[in-house]
Amino acid sequence: MMILNMFVFIIMYIMGNLIFVSKHKHLLIILLSLEFIVLGMFFFLLIFLMFLDYNMYMLMVFLVFSVCEGSLGLSILVSLIRTHGNDYFQSFNML
Repeated sequence: MMILNMFVFIIMYIMGNLIFVSKHKHLLIILLSLEFIVLGMFFFLLIFLMFLDYNMYMLMVFLVFSVCEGSLGLSILVSLIRTHGNDYFQSFNML
């Protein structure tokens, strides 16, 4: 059972990274792929801590940081749409 859970985590992590690397046109898709990677890491921590019979307080800290990361990404997305009108990376200068 632990091997199957690790396989699911590895597949989630690889698919999230592939989407992150390949779909670099829109900021929203990049943010969704990052959240998918964070969800895979949360799943891995959940299975790992349940396997060790450890307290789940680390999961709560991880969830707090992932929610803060998501809200920061959404605020960047909203400010980008307000200033440039879309979420294309090609529409603004990175310098």
